[in-house]
Amino acid sequence: MCIQLGTATERGWGIFDGPTDLASARAIASWHANVIRIPLNEDCWLGINGVNPKYGGQSYRASVKSFVTALHRAGLYVILDLHWSAPGAIPAASQQPMPDQDHSLAFWRSVARTFKRDQNVVFDLYNEPFLYTSYLQDPTQDLWHCWLLGCALNQYLTGGNPYTHGYIWRAAGMQTLVDVVRSTGARNLILVPGLDWANDVSQWLTNAPVDPIHNLAVSWHSYPGEGCADEACWNRVVAPLARQVPVVAGETGDNVCTAPTYDPTFLPWADQHGLSYLGWTWNPWQDCKNILIQGYNGTPTRGYGQYFHDHLIELPSAAHHTIIPALPDISSRGSEPRAKGTK
Repeated sequence: MCIQLGTATERGWGIFDGPTDLASARAIASWHANVIRIPLNEDCWLGINGVNPKYGGQSYRASVKSFVTALHRAGLYVILDLHWSAPGAIPAASQQPMPDQDHSLAFWRSVARTFKRDQNVVFDLYNEPFLYTSYLQDPTQDLWHCWLLGCALNQYLTGGNPYTHGYIWRAAGMQTLVDVVRSTGARNLILVPGLDWANDVSQWLTNAPVDPIHNLAVSWHSYPGEGCADEACWNRVVAPLARQVPVVAGETGDNVCTAPTYDPTFLPWADQHGLSYLGWTWNPWQDCKNILIQGYNGTPTRGYGQYFHDHLIELPSAAHHTIIPALPDISSRGSEPRAKGTK
């Protein structure tokens, strides 16, 4: 909302969709969650490409920092996620196939400097990378090579109609983003997503970025209907990976208007294999899928929301706890399950 609507030089109509005070943070913690993931917009954080100063730049950064403080007071870790981005002078009004060289490096340099003294903040490098050969300037290039080291792309997502628009730009690879974060002196845990909307982690270990302090985890998104959405794939691909690198299912979801059919299988499997997981989404939107709450007081939706809430409450290891000056439970296998809210 910090970049949607408005004019070309006064974009945006707000920062947060709901409350960001201590009461709202405690509503999340009341589910026995211990983390929230906040999607961020690089143009809004940097205050560029026409974002209204009321909703971007210093105003945006101060609001995010204030929310992080409230969440910590409620005993919650915070994951900051680069969610929307765009190259050049194009407004970041959508998710792109990859982060961009133009602004994503400056975004992570600034975010890392801002939170490097707070080890209870985790950096999720990019929400959901997705690459198709038709997006590549060189269609013969290996997708995982582009994911790791960057490449030239020939279009961007508009966030409207048409879906994409032709434009040649340079994507930033995951190695570059890791390097930028570490160059600030930040030692925070970094989540590195897979490909295919973060659902494909089959070649993550082979192509993993090098981190000088060895503090990386895998970000994997798990929804019904995706390429790796059955237990056979979880056992074949994800479980072996989780035995070598911590895996955080940064997003999962299920049915709201009907009985959940995915997470009643997925969450127990994740518990058994020591994964962390977060539910999308802590917003009271009107939809029949992937909505956790009816209101910001934490009342769960029917179906998915009620199941996710009850699952966390019933887990013997999911007791609410206070912040500690390290992240052993999110950065090591056998970690404690967690729910996610987005604002």
